[in-house]
Amino acid sequence: MVLKNSSGTKNKPFVSVAGATTALVLLTALNFVNYIDRYILPGVQELVKSEFHVTDARIGALTFWFFLTYMLAAPATGWLGDHYPRKPLIVAGALFWSGINFFTATVHTFFALNLRHAALGIGEASFGIFAPALLADFYPEEERNRVLTIFYTAIPVGAALGYLVGGVIGGRYGWRYPFYVSAVPGMVIALLVWFFMKEPQRGAMDAPAVKKGVLKDKSAWLSLAHNAPYLYATLGMAMITFSLGGISAWMPSFLQRLGYSAESTGTLVGGITAVTGITGTIAGGWLAQLWLRTNHRALYLVSAWSALLAVPPALVCFFGPRWALLPGLGMAEFCIFLGTGPLNAAIVNAVSATVRATAVAIELFLIHALGDLPSPVIIGAVSDRSTLSLGLGVTLITMLVAAVLLFAGARTAAKPEGAAA
Repeated sequence: MVLKNSSGTKNKPFVSVAGATTALVLLTALNFVNYIDRYILPGVQELVKSEFHVTDARIGALTFWFFLTYMLAAPATGWLGDHYPRKPLIVAGALFWSGINFFTATVHTFFALNLRHAALGIGEASFGIFAPALLADFYPEEERNRVLTIFYTAIPVGAALGYLVGGVIGGRYGWRYPFYVSAVPGMVIALLVWFFMKEPQRGAMDAPAVKKGVLKDKSAWLSLAHNAPYLYATLGMAMITFSLGGISAWMPSFLQRLGYSAESTGTLVGGITAVTGITGTIAGGWLAQLWLRTNHRALYLVSAWSALLAVPPALVCFFGPRWALLPGLGMAEFCIFLGTGPLNAAIVNAVSATVRATAVAIELFLIHALGDLPSPVIIGAVSDRSTLSLGLGVTLITMLVAAVLLFAGARTAAKPEGAAA
């Protein structure tokens, strides 16, 4: 039995619609919890700074060590994802990072907190690599933008709830309690994945490599270094990640230093991130899907314009009058999130199934090594020597670089068989 693609051609192996939907729902839910766990720290970091009496640079180093272990674990997890079933690896990673959250809540020295936060990156690295590759085996290329747009709506929602849980619970009961609260959902969803999600056939929904025009030698993953569409998308994503990671890490502190309370900061930043993230991610996915009908470069172009359009409102947020701070933040985040689904779909579509987990692993390594690993530390260091506004201003430069890279990447995008010009 076969599953028809969107053009009606009977050339894809059968994949259960119910099984694909189950996978999308469960993995999106787990991604949601993943980002809750990741964004609790920004919501409580002023409380952490007060207890341990550390500088902005050392607070930024917490995020640095998290992403250092995250990206160092990526190559090994990418190899595992290309050679072993992804489902048990996802479950093991989720159980590990949830357990680490319990330990994070028990620390009483800054070194121990740094160590626990670094360990958290190992568990989360596995999920970020395996889930997109697994979803790509449930859905054909023409549907991946839509599917990954749904999957990545979990980023703003999870981040918003992370800010909220950190700010509200941390403000009332201390910074340790939010980590206790966040540990349970990950364990529950991991068990649901184990019992209800199936492992798809690797490459089941891919078109033949000869039609894709990329990575014809599917065993040679080193040819990723010569895959221009993949490299431009990955490097563009790295620059966007630098900006978004830096803003996410420091915006709660930025507001609190302007007089907002920890609780109101969590509510404001969380609310803005949730609303603009959801609407931006959905709007960007819809726009790219519509544009793909007439332009096969749409995944890159939507992402490029989203980075470029984010610069003016971000400039107003960091350096404008106080009344424009929150509207500027909201508009900047909306624009950044427009490219989330399309750019991730471009990366997944640029490679074949046999090296997809490795490709995603290398992508994650690069976007964290060049993106949100150094950005909190750089912003903190600039802040220590000047102001936090100037520190955040560094992110404007990387958004402009991202736009240039993605416009260049659009010129290299492969044209699928039957696609628009």
